[in-house]
Amino acid sequence: MKAVAHPHEIGLEDLAAVEVQKARLYENTRQFVAGRTANNALLTGARGTGKSSLIKAVWQAFRHEGLRLIEVEKAHLQDLPEITDLLFGRPERFIIFCDDLSFEEGDHGYQALKTVLDGSIAAPSSNVLVYATSNRRHLVPEYFEENAATRHVDGEVHFSDAVEEKMALSERFGLWLTFYAMDQDAYLAAVQIWLARLGFGCWDEEVRREALQWALARGARSGRVAWQFARDRAGRL
Repeated sequence: MKAVAHPHEIGLEDLAAVEVQKARLYENTRQFVAGRTANNALLTGARGTGKSSLIKAVWQAFRHEGLRLIEVEKAHLQDLPEITDLLFGRPERFIIFCDDLSFEEGDHGYQALKTVLDGSIAAPSSNVLVYATSNRRHLVPEYFEENAATRHVDGEVHFSDAVEEKMALSERFGLWLTFYAMDQDAYLAAVQIWLARLGFGCWDEEVRREALQWALARGARSGRVAWQFARDRAGRL
């Protein structure tokens, strides 16, 4: 593990149009930092809508209360059991951050993540939570031929073993938070927040029009697109 000398600082107030998700993850983290029970969290949904930023912002809110953030890349997920063993018994509280998580057939990190989420013979560590982001709810791809094995018996749906296995990983996260694409008003609100953060709080019809044209050219309205527009305009000014 390597310490990050200059972490990306982002505040909860910087995130627009995710108030419900913000409140749920903040409360879950507050419980965890206070030494009470809390859930592993899976943040899924549209790209650029603030999933990763929310995890960083919640960590910023509690970092001075002993909360630590450890980012584990997908290529190193197989090391998760060893990482949690190193953290066991320490006085700090740790969030393991897995960004943009998804698996393909044969990925070895899949089993390691399942073990950390639910434990094996050893119980899950009480001072560690996993917060993961993904663009899809079911982290392992599903195929039509797998669903074809699903059966109806006496009116009940019995999923195929393959489908059950792939749904099981997502279900190991106790807290699911879904993020949606922004509407126009939410996008413009995010643009204003980021322009103010960069020291350019002036807002008029010209800026509004430029922001909308920027989103149209990108084919999306999201917090990420708002941030990119704000950086471009602030740089030009």
